[in-house]
Amino acid sequence: MFESIAYAADVAVEGTPKVNPLVQFMPMILIFIIFYFLMIRPQQKKQKELQAMITGIKKGDKVVTNGGILGTVSSIQDDYVVITTGDSDTKMEVLKSAIAGLRQ
Repeated sequence: MFESIAYAADVAVEGTPKVNPLVQFMPMILIFIIFYFLMIRPQQKKQKELQAMITGIKKGDKVVTNGGILGTVSSIQDDYVVITTGDSDTKMEVLKSAIAGLRQ
């Protein structure tokens, strides 16, 4: 009785085909490739464009900060810029990394 169960187990194992490990991981590899082209690569491109824009800031440019402050660049230092905001010519020091973009 137990002997027939043991033979049946051997037949089931022998009947399954051997699958290449690369084929088993192919869906996971494809998902990573899709994530790279749809999420990671565009974000890296956007970050490079933002960094190029920040390094290209010059005196007189109108900028927007991450906090939503609008101003005109009055002077540039190594790691920050001085912007003029409002009608009363209020000057603020803002880190270059806090600049979100240029205004037209």
